[in-house]
Amino acid sequence: MSKESPRSTVTVRIGGEEHVLRSTAEPEYAKQCADFLDKRVREVRQLGGSTETHRAVILAALAITDEYFRAREELNDLRQEVTARSLDLARKVEEAVAGR
Repeated sequence: MSKESPRSTVTVRIGGEEHVLRSTAEPEYAKQCADFLDKRVREVRQLGGSTETHRAVILAALAITDEYFRAREELNDLRQEVTARSLDLARKVEEAVAGR
């Protein structure tokens, strides 16, 4: 039987609306996530004028998702580069040791 992490409840404000979240995450982390989203919602509203809350949340979520996908792709590219360089370095070390 798996042991579940205890759930905590935290109240956050996103887009001017209060939400009660239940999560296994630490309350402070949940607040940081909500604050980040709230900031993005405010940015969307500033750019779009009087954008409705639900629309601003959707647009903010899409922008955050885009950032996530780009960061994930960049991380994957970096991992591939590190792997290639590591293999190249290992090959050079083996050649140097064999050439003694």
